[in-house]
Amino acid sequence: MRRIRFSVLFLGVLLGLSSCTAGDWEAPAEDQLLAKVHNKALYISDMEGMFPEGTSGKDSTIIIQMFTNRWMREALLLHEAEQNIPGDLNIDKLVRDYRASLIRHNYEKILVQELLDSTVTDEQLAEFYERNKQQYQLETPIVRCYFVKVPMPVPEANELRQLWNNKQEDLKPLVDYCSRHAEAYLLTDSMWYKVEDIAREMPKGTVTADNISAKQDFSQRDDEYQYYFKVFEVKNRKDIAPLSYIKGQARKVILRNRKEKLLEDKIEAMYQRELRRNNIKTYY
Repeated sequence: MRRIRFSVLFLGVLLGLSSCTAGDWEAPAEDQLLAKVHNKALYISDMEGMFPEGTSGKDSTIIIQMFTNRWMREALLLHEAEQNIPGDLNIDKLVRDYRASLIRHNYEKILVQELLDSTVTDEQLAEFYERNKQQYQLETPIVRCYFVKVPMPVPEANELRQLWNNKQEDLKPLVDYCSRHAEAYLLTDSMWYKVEDIAREMPKGTVTADNISAKQDFSQRDDEYQYYFKVFEVKNRKDIAPLSYIKGQARKVILRNRKEKLLEDKIEAMYQRELRRNNIKTYY
């Protein structure tokens, strides 16, 4: 175990833990033992760095007590596990394999950070989409639409009605109004949304997967809200998802494939280099 010199903070903590009074307490020559479970021991030095600057002696005592209680239970579980290791379990091999995995994962992470080109252009996305779009069939209907939901009584109701009717000419005033008064609104006509998500914001049965195609441009109200809704385009279940809808997903796949290719090429280059240096030999 490591040995440390006790600061004033640790002295106060140990005074709180010790059964001695402040008058007869002396700093121990060695590290303070906090707890033992069978052959495992916890020392105060094991908690080095766990006390924020300015922590009082009282708060430090609480931290030590909580940590010690947790440590004793974990140590007991580990002891029980050690007593019940299956005879065919090769712990040393598992540790070696896990260590090798951690080292490799860390180095791969470094390679990716240093070498991976994370830029995905619109052209690359479009090319990927054309090659793979059959894999992106929709599981639920989606819609491009405008949607506004304003609490009753509607503030400046006439203004909202006029803005909605004139939305094709200039959308900004409507967006400004909604940012002030609407509980929910969708006013980007290039975005796709799940029909079920829109339906949750409206009275039950107003918009469904079965009737969404018949909805064009309408408004309605109930006791709580005024609703405005306009449909631009619908894609039904099993239709091919538009690129804009799966753009984020496609980008992740492109980068994952790029990462795998980078690591594969790097490993092969290492292999060929070490072959030339006679650092790799086979005996079969």
